Amino acid sequence: MTQLEYPEDLYYLDTHEYVRMDGEIATIGISAFAIDLLGDIVHLELDDVDEVIKGETFGTIESVKAVEDLKAPINGIVIERNKEIADNLEWLLDDPYGEGWLIKVRVQPPEVDDLLSANDYRQLLEGE
Repeated sequence: MTQLEYPEDLYYLDTHEYVRMDGEIATIGISAFAIDLLGDIVHLELDDVDEVIKGETFGTIESVKAVEDLKAPINGIVIERNKEIADNLEWLLDDPYGEGWLIKVRVQPPEVDDLLSANDYRQLLEGE
């Protein structure tokens, strides 16, 4: 990955998770910045939960540098987990906003008002 991207259609958390809204369905993953920061990712585990609560852990990601909790950026009912991601960790590096998604949740109503826009997230990262 040569250039870090922050798609404009996503919302971000300062803990580097992202949300892509499609009606009441939110696709959640981790940003290219987080993946770059972690370095070589060796393990990913998604908790077997039916519901996620904003700010609470829904899994862990482990690299040669650290183990980090994955925090839910939004409340919702889990409708799908990316079951193939644990065996295809390269998807996180190659396509974090596509094949590298982690979970999909149903939210009602979408509550993205307090999440960061792509521009706000970029400004946050430039301040680090």
